Amino acid sequence: MSPLPNAFPFWLSLCLPPLAVLGMVQGGWTVALLPLATWWLFSLLDALSGLNTENPDPQTDESLLTWHRAVTLIWFPVQFALLVAMLWYVPRADHLSAVEGIVLFFGMGVISGTIGINYAHELMHQKSRIERWLADLLLATVLYSHFRSEHLRVHHIHVGTPRDPVTARYNEGFHRFFPRVLRQCPQSAWQAEAAMLARKGLPWWHRSNPFWRYATLQATMLALAVVLGGWVGLGLFLVQAFTAIWQLELVNYIEHYGLTRRHLGGGRYEHVLPRHSWNAEHRASNWLLINLQRHSDHHYKPDRRFPLLQTYSENEAPKLPYGYPLMTMAAMIPPLWRRLMNPRVRAWRRLHYPDITDWHAYNKGLNPVAG
Repeated sequence: MSPLPNAFPFWLSLCLPPLAVLGMVQGGWTVALLPLATWWLFSLLDALSGLNTENPDPQTDESLLTWHRAVTLIWFPVQFALLVAMLWYVPRADHLSAVEGIVLFFGMGVISGTIGINYAHELMHQKSRIERWLADLLLATVLYSHFRSEHLRVHHIHVGTPRDPVTARYNEGFHRFFPRVLRQCPQSAWQAEAAMLARKGLPWWHRSNPFWRYATLQATMLALAVVLGGWVGLGLFLVQAFTAIWQLELVNYIEHYGLTRRHLGGGRYEHVLPRHSWNAEHRASNWLLINLQRHSDHHYKPDRRFPLLQTYSENEAPKLPYGYPLMTMAAMIPPLWRRLMNPRVRAWRRLHYPDITDWHAYNKGLNPVAG
């Protein structure tokens, strides 16, 4: 086992909010600094820093993770303060054009999706009530609160099967995937929560249904946007929220693309294994994304905190050719994506399921309406 990774590199996300402030004050080309840094700078850092294949001891005492956890705990106040400042300042800034304002909030959405939702993802898996509340607050800032229910009650249970909306089907381009999940995920999240309440003998309208909390928090954020920035502020806030959702679903798309669990019959599937998620060992983007790219271990051990996530050999879990920043950009160009990933999916199938020779018939048999 390798030593526990230093906490400091995982704090690099805090270098991004000052770029938004610079863009607000200076305008011009500086309004594009956030997406440029998040996508291209970290792709360059990946190329320079290489891969990290070291595994810390997964039994490390949680008391040693204080500074690792701290960055996820302070992010909501940082993101919220930045969003409030932008909603108040940008609509009143005479030196910023309408296009510059939109680009600024697009950049804000890039970090509230890339960092904010990712940190919410880490927090929602923990037992602490404070951490779960922080996850809810972060998701409310992008109007995607149902993601908590969908992720915990649907995705982790049904990943790699037709019952999971966010497992991208083989040959399904992102431009088909995105509207599908926007339509299916809120519905599947609601059904999962209603089913849980029913198992407790409670109706869907019971106060313990988290959708009431989700609606209240999201309505509060919409009202705050109007109070701070008027109707212009509301429009800019929606640009930010939509961009964040797009960033999240790009990541969801690449994490399980084309990977399926074996159907055992009778509606049952094999257990989730490391081979059912794509991994990336690129050092810098794992700093930015707090090891989200060690995704196989996250699904294998969902409550394991991010500094302790493990990586696997290629025979155990499939690997992406590049880190998430480059892969999400490739996903926006379906022919390029298929050229990069379809041969890898076919190789994965031959390695782990050599007995299945007709995958079209197999997938059609599992779900006749699957794409």
